[in-house]
Amino acid sequence: MSVPLEGRAVAVTGASSGIGEATALVLARAGAAVALGARRKDRIERLAQRIEADGGRAVALEVDVSDESQARDFVEGAHSELGALHGLVNNAGVMLLGPVEGADAEEWRRMVAVNVMGLLYCTHAALPLMREGGGGHVVNISSTAGRTAAAGAAVYNFTKFGVTGFSEALRQEALHSNIRVTCVEPGFVETELQEQNTSPVVLHAVEKMREQIGDVLQPGDVADAILYALSRPQHVSINEVLVRPTGESR
Repeated sequence: MSVPLEGRAVAVTGASSGIGEATALVLARAGAAVALGARRKDRIERLAQRIEADGGRAVALEVDVSDESQARDFVEGAHSELGALHGLVNNAGVMLLGPVEGADAEEWRRMVAVNVMGLLYCTHAALPLMREGGGGHVVNISSTAGRTAAAGAAVYNFTKFGVTGFSEALRQEALHSNIRVTCVEPGFVETELQEQNTSPVVLHAVEKMREQIGDVLQPGDVADAILYALSRPQHVSINEVLVRPTGESR
């Protein structure tokens, strides 16, 4: 059995469900020790038990990445618990859709706090640990919404365009420390992300999009792309991965 990540230690945020959970499972099966970060401690504890029952190694660390001190504690805790930190998958995210006019500004703050600041906090804490360890790999989960803007998603677009731009600038900085950077941009994925919205109009639009696409992506499809990027030889840097359902037009 191939174990391309044997001996590697990777921290994954937003690991309680969806892409984060699938990524943790895929990386553990590929031989990596994984640190699972999320607010829902019960879920990541069950996931850690599942990974270890399957012969892998995992540690569950409760974290709200939008809190700088918690984000730093998570990254440093992952390094301490696993004995090293070779990879960080910044997956935690919030998607609250709707028009700008009449919006609840608290929803904007939540998206910026998690999608942007949480990613920055975790990356900031991880970079020196990776550099001191001889190198590493940062994987940032953006979105097709970080490439194409659409009415009703302006602030979500704002956060994901930021992730995409940050990832390229970070790549240029971090290569001098032997740290690779990959930005993953999924299209429509069957996760809990859509369920964060409560507006009937938004939920109807999401369901209509799902029907138009047909077979949407599953979390494991994106996890496989992340594994591919992480498992390339050190001299190969996969900088951007765009993954859409075949039936998604944009």
